[in-house]
Amino acid sequence: MGRFGVSRFGVSRFGLLALLAALSAPGGARAAEAPDLAAYTTATFLPYLDAPLSGAPMTRPPSLGLSFGGRTVRAVMDTGSTGIVVAASAIPNLARLPNLGPGQLTYTSSGRIMKGTWIVTPVEISGTQGAQVTTRPLPVLAVTRVECLKSARNCRPRQDPRGIAMLGIGFARQGDHQAQSTPDRNPFLAVEGMGDGEKPGAVRRGYVVMKRGVQVGLTGQDAASFAFTKLARSTQFPDWAAAPACLSLNARAPDACGTALVDTGVSTMYVSLPPAQLQGQVTRDARGKPGLPAGATLSVKLGADGAGAAYSFAVGDAANPLAPLGVVLVPRGERTFVNTSLRFLNGFDYLYDADGGYVGYRPRQSR
Repeated sequence: MGRFGVSRFGVSRFGLLALLAALSAPGGARAAEAPDLAAYTTATFLPYLDAPLSGAPMTRPPSLGLSFGGRTVRAVMDTGSTGIVVAASAIPNLARLPNLGPGQLTYTSSGRIMKGTWIVTPVEISGTQGAQVTTRPLPVLAVTRVECLKSARNCRPRQDPRGIAMLGIGFARQGDHQAQSTPDRNPFLAVEGMGDGEKPGAVRRGYVVMKRGVQVGLTGQDAASFAFTKLARSTQFPDWAAAPACLSLNARAPDACGTALVDTGVSTMYVSLPPAQLQGQVTRDARGKPGLPAGATLSVKLGADGAGAAYSFAVGDAANPLAPLGVVLVPRGERTFVNTSLRFLNGFDYLYDADGGYVGYRPRQSR
């Protein structure tokens, strides 16, 4: 069963608050089912190239190094997308690599549409201190053009772009303008020693995302410290479905329940709430766009019955490291959804088990 571990070094003040909130959530973390990881002992920790200093909050997307047999490029590690997306100019001997045909991936937070060709190549992924993993040959999107959605927030069309490098490790992303973002394109599920989804390997397919680095692969030690939620199978795609979540604005009952995305690619939260939660609690800017008022309290409960992680923050509270640097209200009718932003990692570690179909949450320990 999932439980929370506390090291002899103690927990941070915000980690302790998150721990108490999670343990008091409906259903309790102890009721959660957990994966059997006892047979797995191999994992690799990759410290981020731009990890925050000890004790400092995370404020920007983390990055790791990518190499395709040539120079290393710095890439954003993004749990909000799936697949490696890189400027074609960064891949040596591109014309000699196996070619799967044209492809594209859309980042809805910015509105950028990456277009190019899917090629097949092994990739070396590196952190600091010499830490690295190597993937099996897998599809990589070599970008030759950037286009923009009509609703793009931050986008400029470009031909033969430079400086594009994204390391997408998320799941359940196909429905968000990412139809080609299937698990076989997830680099952290294709590391040497891992299975392929049909047959398990010596290394458990999955990862643990933390504030200062990421653990690639899962071990038996991980099962003892996380509160787990079992994921459902997607009814549309060969993947797991998105993780459950419940939200409440200014303690309005009952909670609105839907899905969540822990997204390391953005520092802004994107949230959709049904009219029952929003009625009388929405402001509008000079252009008439709806938003949440400054000082409003948003409560977030991740996992089945909120047993995985629970926290709250006041909109615009710059002193709370769990509070996103901005909140964008996305009207979607009755649908409930939250993209927590990377600020979630200031209070919690986040685990994904692709072989078993679990997510796990753990209050962050001091480190």
